[in-house]
Amino acid sequence: MDKDNLPVGTRVSHEKYGEGIISANNDLTYKIMFERGGEIEFSKLSVELEVVEAVEADDDQPKLNIRDFEKVLTHILNKYNGIEHKADLGKKWQGGTMILQPANAELKPKEMPIETFFHKIVMMRDRLRVLEQNINSSDSLTDEEKVNLQQYISRIYGSMTSFNILFEDKEDYFVGAK
Repeated sequence: MDKDNLPVGTRVSHEKYGEGIISANNDLTYKIMFERGGEIEFSKLSVELEVVEAVEADDDQPKLNIRDFEKVLTHILNKYNGIEHKADLGKKWQGGTMILQPANAELKPKEMPIETFFHKIVMMRDRLRVLEQNINSSDSLTDEEKVNLQQYISRIYGSMTSFNILFEDKEDYFVGAK
């Protein structure tokens, strides 16, 4: 199969982003929808992809437009918990700024919108959940190895409970080992 002309719908694997599905094939680029990372556009000249599941281009079939494709993909990822859960920032923090002030007065403080910091925390949590699912569904790990890795993830959740003050809903809180 010609790697410079993979049809829309082909499942591919990328070293950094994992598995994804080609959502657009342009003259010079591919747009690929990844479970981790969303939609990313790559140059055909520089991207290294491994074809996981090829689909044959069929000129007789009507083309699936990108909106329809996104709806189908979103439905599938939601069904299998592949898309992050939307967590809301607490109202008292909205529009706020986080300031990190170094002890050395000669250094400038770092400021960032709380929404940006909160988004990064939620993304970490969602990626931990995906990691957890991958561990649980792994065929190459023994049950003992799975339990040991789960304990580390529980400890990570416990370390992140300090960030619970940022969440609007208690259902979104981090919970460590009980």
